[in-house]
Amino acid sequence: MWVFGYGSLIWKAGFNYDDRLVGFIKGYRRVFYQGSTDHRGTPEYPGRTVTLEPADGEVCWGVAYKISNKEDEETAINYLEVREKQYDQKAYLDLFTEAAATTPAVSGVMVYIGSPDKKHNQNYLGPAPLEEIAKPWHWHGSYAKSFPILCADKLYMLKALQDPIETIFSNLKKPFFKLVVRTNI
Repeated sequence: MWVFGYGSLIWKAGFNYDDRLVGFIKGYRRVFYQGSTDHRGTPEYPGRTVTLEPADGEVCWGVAYKISNKEDEETAINYLEVREKQYDQKAYLDLFTEAAATTPAVSGVMVYIGSPDKKHNQNYLGPAPLEEIAKPWHWHGSYAKSFPILCADKLYMLKALQDPIETIFSNLKKPFFKLVVRTNI
């Protein structure tokens, strides 16, 4: 089994795995449209987390984890079903590691996605002005502040994934970095 992470799962898997592969999926882009009412927010103040939305011609970089052992696979699924419980869809996609590749490095990588279907995904927040998404006072919940987590995601992607163009903050650069300066993070 392979699991693809495109947000905090990139640097905090939380389960045992046999192999880790940096790569990208095609036809999706990362957006801060999913709400979290448990670990990054509350029912009154849902925190924004990333999800994927279909986008022709775009790619989303992340990390795929290979889990071979049956017991580790069951443990990982149980863990992910709790951690990713606010995402209403699982997709099985191709993972690529080379920009020019026509054949995927791995097929059938499991990805959690929060769909815009409010009937099935009550925590979908949808688009908002970038300045609104970047405001740290909208982040509540058991993960303390999402802002440091978002910083960790960005730094990880820039350093480990070597992905300076398509990062978790590709659409949030100006408002995000204004906050970094103001908060001395």
